[in-house]
Amino acid sequence: MTRCAAATPVCPILFNSPNLLTLAEMVRAVRDREISPLELVDAHLAQIDKEQPRINAFVAVYAESARERAKRATNALTASSDLPPLHGIPVTIKDSFDIAGQPTFCGSRFRIGHVAQNDSTAVVRLQRAGAIILGKTNTPEFLNNYETDNFLTGRTNHPLDPKRTAGGSSGGEAAAIASYCSPGGMGSDGGGSIRVPAHYCGIAGLKPTPGRISAAGHFPEIAHPGGLLGVAGPMARTVEDVSILYSVVAGHDWRDPFSAPVSVSNSTTDIDRVGVWFGFEDIPLDPDIRSAIEGAAEKLRASGYRVEPFQPKDLERARELWWFFFERIFAPFTRELIRGREQDAHWSSTDLMDEALAQPEPSATDIVSNLIVRDQMRTRMLEQMEEYPIILGPVCTVTAPVHHTLRGPELHGAMAPSSTFNLLGMPGLAVPRGRSRTGMPVGVQLIGRPWEEWSLLRTGMRLERE
Repeated sequence: MTRCAAATPVCPILFNSPNLLTLAEMVRAVRDREISPLELVDAHLAQIDKEQPRINAFVAVYAESARERAKRATNALTASSDLPPLHGIPVTIKDSFDIAGQPTFCGSRFRIGHVAQNDSTAVVRLQRAGAIILGKTNTPEFLNNYETDNFLTGRTNHPLDPKRTAGGSSGGEAAAIASYCSPGGMGSDGGGSIRVPAHYCGIAGLKPTPGRISAAGHFPEIAHPGGLLGVAGPMARTVEDVSILYSVVAGHDWRDPFSAPVSVSNSTTDIDRVGVWFGFEDIPLDPDIRSAIEGAAEKLRASGYRVEPFQPKDLERARELWWFFFERIFAPFTRELIRGREQDAHWSSTDLMDEALAQPEPSATDIVSNLIVRDQMRTRMLEQMEEYPIILGPVCTVTAPVHHTLRGPELHGAMAPSSTFNLLGMPGLAVPRGRSRTGMPVGVQLIGRPWEEWSLLRTGMRLERE
């Protein structure tokens, strides 16, 4: 990608391929009348036509409605100087968020016939900000896997190597963004489902504090008890772009039971203390990921951060408890949902379910006692983060694997650096940091304290600038 030295004006060569611009550059170019929303949408639709047969990132493409909205947005450029923040900017939406009049399949034959009656809150806020929805992106069935595959729309492939997975459950969204079919959009994350695909595909993704971004209108519903873990969050190619989307979609919404009227202002005090963590000591870490963490630590140190080793205590049961709340208490419900139609259930939803059902069914006592342990663990972690309010570490322990090869205990261990912080309800940001020796993207993760997303975003942007 060729880019002018200055951020603005946009380099003329990119007008031949405006989908290669970052979302921030698109916003500036539209506001400066250097490019029209229709040109942006058409460039992305052409890229989708080119890439979709290879990567299969999309469930649906709304070409006609996107072009109509883009024409109106283009006409508005001459009629008004007061434009919304994402005026005419194309985005994509994971197929777990409702769009009125469209199905939300969530990768399942069991959802055939569904038509959403209302827009999800995330869609409302993006469109109110002027964004144009290009389409919906692929997921595993019921979002219940770290790979994106299902019976309805098939498997999503990694943009750099079709033999490898783009991740899950926001794998379609990550693949669409990484392949320049979209500049950014919405995903969701209950155990790494935004951050892991972002790391695999070389983009950025934010898992916010539960309730910071409304998940109203998401399927499966993000409410108790799963809402302790699951969130909605933005994904894009850069942290700057993620921050733009975050500023639009974050905010209180009474329809989300975890939402709170906490200010989303970015005026919080800068944090300059970072603890470096290489993940759980009993789980091997890819050397290229370790090098990326070390390099990011050195960049932050050179930028004025106090960066020191950090080894969190009392997380021994984190993997067990995440598994309990994410899968074991829901597996019996999934089994009942598919009973009598097992042939219609895809492996992407039954792999983890079968693993969970092999264990004893949780009792009410198990649930209450594990909630207590979880809360105590969270309190102890926050006490440790008084010293290091930001933790730099891995997103997961491996780069994008070959399809359907990472399973069982190895899978759970690889994802533990992300799933642990779903359990604890802390925000996490995946930041791209280059390529491995095999050519696969590598990301690092920044973890923060609840409601301190802007500290993570500012630190992530510092890494980008460095």
